[in-house]
Amino acid sequence: MAAINLDDLKIYPKLDPEGMLARIKELPMQCRQAWQSAMNFNLPKDYADVNKVVILGMGGSAIGGDLVKSLVMSEAKIPVIVHRDYGLPAFVDEKTLLIASSYSGNTEETLSGFEPALKTKAKKIAMTTGGKLQQMAEVNNIPVFKIEYKAQPRAALGFSFIPTLGVMQKLGFIKDKTKDVEETVQVLEKLSARLDEESYVATNPAKQIAQRLYGCLPVIYGAGIAAEVAHRWKTQLNENSKTWAFYEVFPELNHNATVGFPLPEEIAKKVRVIMLRSPLFNQRIKLRYDVTCELLKQAGIQYEFVDSEGTSPLAQMVNLVSIGDYASYYLAILYRVDPSPVKVISYLKDRLAQE
Repeated sequence: MAAINLDDLKIYPKLDPEGMLARIKELPMQCRQAWQSAMNFNLPKDYADVNKVVILGMGGSAIGGDLVKSLVMSEAKIPVIVHRDYGLPAFVDEKTLLIASSYSGNTEETLSGFEPALKTKAKKIAMTTGGKLQQMAEVNNIPVFKIEYKAQPRAALGFSFIPTLGVMQKLGFIKDKTKDVEETVQVLEKLSARLDEESYVATNPAKQIAQRLYGCLPVIYGAGIAAEVAHRWKTQLNENSKTWAFYEVFPELNHNATVGFPLPEEIAKKVRVIMLRSPLFNQRIKLRYDVTCELLKQAGIQYEFVDSEGTSPLAQMVNLVSIGDYASYYLAILYRVDPSPVKVISYLKDRLAQE
C-alpha cells in the first residue's frame, strides 16, 4: 500500500468524514467563547467560602481539570483535586467546591459521585451539554454551565478547561487571567496557520512529528505546566491515532523510568520520546531534561523536543496542547484511520450497560 502524502489535501475528507480537523482548528474560538461565557456565569457569593476544589470527571471531560490544577498550583491558596473514579471522596464537605464535568452528562463514574454529593453541603456546579447531569443539577437548583458545542468530548477541551479556570478567577482563587486568555487565543491562531493541512510537511512541525511517530511507540515527557499536557498528548494519541502511547512526568521519571530504558531491546528500538519544554521550568528541571537526553542517547532511544511558545503560562500550556492535537490527527491519517470514532469505548459502555 502506498504511503500517505500528508500534503495531499484530497485525503482528509476521505479519512476524516466527521471533521475532527475542523474541531482542532476551532480551539482558539473555543477558548475565546468559553471565557466570555465563564465571565457571564453567575455563582452564589458563598461559593467562594471553600478550602478546596474537587472536579469529578473522566477522559476528555476531566483533562480540563487536570490542566487547571497544573496551571494554578503555584498561585491558588487552595488545592484542586481531580477525581477520576466512581463515588465521592470522603473529604467532600461544606467547604468544598464540587465541579461535575461530563460533556454528555451521562458519564456513569461522574454521576456516581454527583448523586451522593447532592446529600452534602458542598457548593456544586455542573458543566455539561445536557443528559442526566443537567437534569439532576436543575432539579436541585445547582448552577449549570451549559456547553453549547457539538463534538467528541476530547475535541471540546476549551469548554472544560477555560470555564473551570474562569470559575477559579470569579471566586477569587486566582488573579485575573483575561489578558492571558487573549494572548492564548492569538498564539493559537498563529499556530493553527502553521499546523493546518494546507501547510506543507517541510514547514509543518505537527506533520513532521506524526511522520516520526509513525510505526513507533510514543512516550511523552513533561514537567511543571507541561506535565498534564503530556497526559493530554498521550490520550489524544490513543483516541485520535488509535495507537499505544504513554506519558511520564519530571522529576519523578528520573527516579524509575530512566532505569528501564534498555529493555526489552525490541521495544526500546521502537520507542520515540517527545519531550515537552517550557522556558518557565526551573533550572534543576532543565538540567534533568539535559541529563535524561544523555541517558536516552546512551540507550539508543530516539527523542526530540517540542518547545512552547507565548509569554504567559496559559499560552505556553495551550500552545503545547494544540501541537499534540494536530500531531495525533496527522498520525491517524498516516495510519489510515478515522480520528473521530472511539468504537472500543462505545463497546465497553454498551457492555457495562448490560450488567
